[in-house]
Order: sequence, then C-alpha cells, then structure tokens
Amino acid sequence: MTTTTTPTHTKLRAEGFSCPSCVTKIEKQVGRLDGVEAVQVHFASSRIEVEHDAAKVSVDEIVDAVAKAGYVSKPSAF
Repeated sequence: MTTTTTPTHTKLRAEGFSCPSCVTKIEKQVGRLDGVEAVQVHFASSRIEVEHDAAKVSVDEIVDAVAKAGYVSKPSAF
C-alpha cells in the first residue's frame, strides 16, 4: 500500500515583477524542482503559490529557484 502525502501549500511574495513574461520564467524555474506539483504566479499581486511535497523540497529551495529566475521572494502568510 502506498501512502500519499498531502501537498504543502506555500505562498510567497515576490519583488521586481515588471512584465507578464516574468511569470513564465518563475513558473518554469520553480516547476523544475523535484517535489513541486503546481506553481501559480499572480502577476498583479506579486504572489507565487506553490503546491509541493515538503519532504522533497523546502520553502528555502523554492525561494532559491525564484532567485535563479532573477527575483527576490519571501514566504508570506497571505
């Protein structure tokens, strides 16, 4: 029997969005991480929402992936 883990829902606030193409860059970079199931970037509100397996990928690793795409982000409660 396999156990299914409930994905962790992490919200980040990002800085420096200047164009809608930034969204694609971030989604691709974060989406490559092992354990990330879904990434949604909200351009208008500068929010990034990530569904991920916390046992495989940490919030810090997600923040690092956003940084690799060229943007500063940090965990957010909303």
